[in-house]
Amino acid sequence: MPVGTTVAHGYLTLSLLIPLWTQLLDVSDATTKVNYGLDKVRFPAPVPAGASIRPAGSIAKVEEAAVGGVQITADVVVAIRDGAKPACIAQPVFRFHH
Repeated sequence: MPVGTTVAHGYLTLSLLIPLWTQLLDVSDATTKVNYGLDKVRFPAPVPAGASIRPAGSIAKVEEAAVGGVQITADVVVAIRDGAKPACIAQPVFRFHH
């Protein structure tokens, strides 16, 4: 690799987005929680093997879902400890039903 070390695949970092996001937001009265998809995804920097990552995010949009419940679009950045650029910038979309 051009970075001189083993790195995590970008999609591995992306797959961690869901468990990381649940650390930031939990809708406790929802009986069904659905990862509805992604609007945007970018991988600005590779994650070196063994590096620590952490999420930061905000809610970009809340809408009524077509079948009841709410749909939340989030802006999430997954940072690499001591990294100059984030590992992942994404807009996940979640649906919550009760």
